[in-house]
Order: sequence, then C-alpha cells, then structure tokens
Amino acid sequence: MGYDVARFQGVIDEDLICPICRGVLAEPVQAPHCEHAFCNACITHWLSEQQTCPVDSTVLTVAHLRPVPRIMRNILSKLQIACDHAQFGCSAIVRLDNLTSHLSDCEHNPKRTVTCEQGCDLEMPKDELSNHNCIKHVRSVVERQQTRLAELERTSAEHQHQLVEQKRDIQLLKAYVRAIRSVNPNLQNLEETIEYNEILEWVNSLRPARVTRWGGMISTPDAVLQSAIKRSLVESGCPASIVNGLIENAHERSWPQGLATLETRQMNRRFYENYATKRIPGKQAVVVMACENQHMGDDMMQEPGLVIIFAHGVEEM
Repeated sequence: MGYDVARFQGVIDEDLICPICRGVLAEPVQAPHCEHAFCNACITHWLSEQQTCPVDSTVLTVAHLRPVPRIMRNILSKLQIACDHAQFGCSAIVRLDNLTSHLSDCEHNPKRTVTCEQGCDLEMPKDELSNHNCIKHVRSVVERQQTRLAELERTSAEHQHQLVEQKRDIQLLKAYVRAIRSVNPNLQNLEETIEYNEILEWVNSLRPARVTRWGGMISTPDAVLQSAIKRSLVESGCPASIVNGLIENAHERSWPQGLATLETRQMNRRFYENYATKRIPGKQAVVVMACENQHMGDDMMQEPGLVIIFAHGVEEM
C-alpha cells in the first residue's frame, strides 16, 4: 500500500504513483517487459489472484518482478512527506528516506512508550496514559501476586502432603518387615535394602558438583555452620537415619585417614577429583556418599559418606 499523495509537498509525477492503490510508491518493483511500477505489497496481492499486469494485461508473476531503476528510487527518496502523526500534532516535513528514522523518535507517536510520573513508574503507550490509574494498576499487581502466592502455597501443601504419605508408607513397610522378619529368615536384610534405596533415591536427586578450589576446605566447622548444613540436608530430603552421621563426618576428626590431617590432605590432592560429589543445595558444600564412591579406597571414604564444607569454589555441573 502506497503513501497518501496528500501527505506530500508539491505535485507528484504520475510515474511515481502506484496504478493499483493510487498512492506514492512504497517499496517499488516493476514488471520487466512493460516496466510498469507498483508498490510491492499491492502487486503481490494482485498477482495472488490473477497473473497479469494490471495496466496492460501482459503475463506477469511474482518471480518476474524486479527492483525499479536507481534513478526512480533516488527521486522517491527526495520527496518531502508529512509525518504519520500529523493528526496528533507533529508538524514535521521530512524526506521520504528519513521518514522511518523520524517516526522512531517522534514525540507525537501515540504508541511511543512513556513512563507514568504519578508514582507507579509503569511504562505504557502514550495514548493510554490519559486513562491510566496508578491505584488500579498497583491493586491489579497486588491481586496477581496474591493469586500467584496462593497457587504456590497450594502447590507446596500438595507436595508436603505427598511427602507425608511417602514417609508414612515407608514407615508402614518397615513395620511390616520387622513383623515378619522372625517368620522368614530370608528377609533379614530387606529392611537394610529399603533404607539403602531410600538413601540412593535422595543422592540421585542432588545436583552433581564440581569443586574448583579443594584448598578451600573448612576442616573444623563450628556449630553454627554445621547447623546450617544440617538444615539444608534435611530440607533436601536426606533420610533421617543418616543426617546426624553425615554432620558428624563434616569434621576432620571423623574423616578417613587420607583426609585426617592437613599434611595428608596436601599429599592426596591428586585423588580429590576422583570423588563423585553432589552439591548440598544452597551451600558451598558437597556430600561424598559411600554408595557413589566405591571406587575410592578406605583411606579416602567413610560410611555413610562425607560432608565437605568449603569457603568457596563449589559449582553445579
């Protein structure tokens, strides 16, 4: 669709008028044989219905269309046109080839993004500013946040309910196993198997970790730090049966021989990267579980696993 002729200064040559829309040519193309010029959008739509030139009815397809000569493009680019937003108060007259640049900065553009200066700082199109109400906007934001919060609370409650049911089922299963252990000797190790699977499921739920600074180990964490790590373990779903054991193993006094002293830790640095480590969520700490590190020697592992806390240098893989 071409530009409205009334927007231009002076008389427009007929050769610059699209025969289809009767506007000044926009993105002009021409037929190769008869050389009639059209707006690209106009002739493309025309040829989707009939494949002939609209001026002289010669055969014409979209594939035949070619750019107009440079001299015609130069003449078009120098035409003086009124801004698209003249009805909104813009009095600018610009060259046609500068129109796009002007429109992007035109302060009279009703869709130009402006910021509310009445307190809420909401960004909106300029033509919506007069109907904007800060109180209504803030109220709608609060309502959306309250709805989202309610959804999160409902989802959290459902997850908590599922967790309680799972723990109850495990306890019932353990009680059932204990009740029949004396009846069937083959089930003596079933309870331990259930507990092992529970531990393995928790370990698999943690994100693998990469330690970049093994020298940042905190070998003697204080009670406050150990308490924070314990809380993270519990929140991550760590089985209650091993939480205290893991926290006890967070101190060098419970570390295996290969980590027992600063001297042995320095000697065994080359072995550290062989550990399969999992990130304790939200903490600069990893858990090194025995069930995942059976490839490590007894001098580098401890049951049920090690908790190693760092000052820095723990990344999720």
